[in-house]
Amino acid sequence: MTAKARILVVDDERSMREFLEIFFRREGYDVVTAGDVDGALVCIENDDFDVVITDIQMPNKSGLDVLHAVHESGSDTVVVMITAFASTETAIAAMKEGAYDYITKPFKVDVIRLTVEKALEKKLLARENRQLRSELRSRVRDPSIIGTSQPMQRVFDMVAQVADTKTNVLLSGESGTGKELVARAVHEQGERSGQAFVAVNCGAIPENLLESELFGHVKGAFTGAVQNKEGLFETARSGTLFLDEVGELSLPLQVKLLRVIQEKTIRRVGGTQDVRVDVRIISATNKRLEEEVSAGRFREDLYYRLNVIQIVLPPLRDRRDDIPLLVNHFIEKHSQELGKPIESMSEAALSRLLDYDFPGNVRELENAVERAVALCREVEIGVDALPPTVLEPCEPSLPMRIPADGVSLEALVNDYERTLLQQGLRAAAGVKKRAAQLLGISFRSFRYRFEKLGLDDAGSGES
Repeated sequence: MTAKARILVVDDERSMREFLEIFFRREGYDVVTAGDVDGALVCIENDDFDVVITDIQMPNKSGLDVLHAVHESGSDTVVVMITAFASTETAIAAMKEGAYDYITKPFKVDVIRLTVEKALEKKLLARENRQLRSELRSRVRDPSIIGTSQPMQRVFDMVAQVADTKTNVLLSGESGTGKELVARAVHEQGERSGQAFVAVNCGAIPENLLESELFGHVKGAFTGAVQNKEGLFETARSGTLFLDEVGELSLPLQVKLLRVIQEKTIRRVGGTQDVRVDVRIISATNKRLEEEVSAGRFREDLYYRLNVIQIVLPPLRDRRDDIPLLVNHFIEKHSQELGKPIESMSEAALSRLLDYDFPGNVRELENAVERAVALCREVEIGVDALPPTVLEPCEPSLPMRIPADGVSLEALVNDYERTLLQQGLRAAAGVKKRAAQLLGISFRSFRYRFEKLGLDDAGSGES
């Protein structure tokens, strides 16, 4: 990397620039120089550098402006500051803002050589870490998790970070966002991947049966308990237990779950012996557990035990870019299951799906595509195969309802327009041209509307 590394030297002293250029070229680096900050900014904008060495004190602008420009460029360029002894405080402040190190004048060549070598090592390490994170994310992207949007990238990043930990994870998000798929991804990418993944929906099992389901029971513990039975905690030993809809647990069961987390032991219903369990717990909820805690319906201590790391799954309406990918995936899946030669969806039908908000999220989208595949008689799904909920236009929300005796539409429109003009003017500190820009209209149009509606011209300006 050293032979190919590119260095930008920024200093207003010509002798210093020439010295550093000659020195680093002899060391095998590719060197570019700039005599002022503006020249450095042009170089940073148009070229890539591994290291920038910049003086702090320069006429008009300082090395801090160079540092900020590097950060704003989004690159991983490492910045080293050169400073006179009297301005070391400024150099330390620069390090707090992200500079790698600083060198005090006068300096020895060995010092600046070693500083640059270490800076390049830091850059190489950062690059290797990014590659590793990228590899981890790629492991998560199995066919069951579809998405390339930014919200899903953040989910993939979190899964990669928490997979190899032993920490409890809480998945939150609306129903139908794929919480169980993400829970399985966390399990499959972690050190427990070779062990069992056991899922239970806490809201789907009656309370009087859920305790036995989770912790097991001994023979004779209740009517129908004709033999000892392991619970899901024991079934998931050394693996992962996924508690879906954990917010539905009753308070007594919350107490028992808290004990399991703290003590690492369970006691079967009707039993007297504690059984040690080694289980990672991943829980999920579509409720706001903080609100449940405030309302007294969920224990605060249990909430913090479960919510060590939280992954928030985005609703489908916030990741519309993923809808075409999901549609293609579901078409392929259900056309195979139903034995139908469906190949694609028309642009008109896909447009309808993109315009729909999907309150049921990915689950609702899959149901819509499955229905369309079942009804479609061609190789391409048309608009007529989509469910009525998608096809029915949503009535736009209005700030008021029309009264029985009617309204004056012109008066309402004028009032609304007057309000917008006044708000735009306030936001522009009374400058009409700026207000017109904020409202997306020409200054001439703004002035015409302003006068037409009889607004007060006092206190406003045109420039």
